[in-house]
Amino acid sequence: MSRSSEPTRERIVQAANALFYSEGIRRVSVDEVAAKAGLTKRTLYYHFKSKDDLVAAYLAARDQPNLALFRKWFSETEGGVPGKVEAIFKNLARSARHPKWKGCGFLRTSAELANMPGHPAIRIGAAHKKKFEDWLRATFAEQGVKDPLKLARQILLLLDGSFAVVLLHRDASYMETAGEAARTLIETVLRKPRHRRG
Repeated sequence: MSRSSEPTRERIVQAANALFYSEGIRRVSVDEVAAKAGLTKRTLYYHFKSKDDLVAAYLAARDQPNLALFRKWFSETEGGVPGKVEAIFKNLARSARHPKWKGCGFLRTSAELANMPGHPAIRIGAAHKKKFEDWLRATFAEQGVKDPLKLARQILLLLDGSFAVVLLHRDASYMETAGEAARTLIETVLRKPRHRRG
């Protein structure tokens, strides 16, 4: 793709991001995305062959920024790993108190596409969650945790569970409670004898 076409593509993805996250992918038409991007539908279809491709691009654009934000919150927090992981939950709770917060875009999209497991957006969402899990696993492995993958998955379940409950109740304190549980769980695991590295 030529450089001159990249800004147009980015405008479309930005418009899709704003609309899909706010309204949901099924409620938003391609015409609405094109209008918000200030383009014709024909121009949009020049860059994306279908709405499915556009939905996939929307999620792909959220992938690295979201992961980078989690790592930033983790690294900027003083202290050990338990508190650093809890900080991710605390910062998400702060975000959840914003009136425009609509939960996790990856989970919401997967719910809307639950009857389409082969959809490219489902694969992107699954890959995003796996990247977060892998980062946690590597972090816990560095701490000498015996089963870092199990702990990473437990934290991921707390995180995604809190996304769902906060969205349901509109009460961000559930996310803070999940963060406290994550911290306690990690502290408990770290108190156990560490495995020896061969």
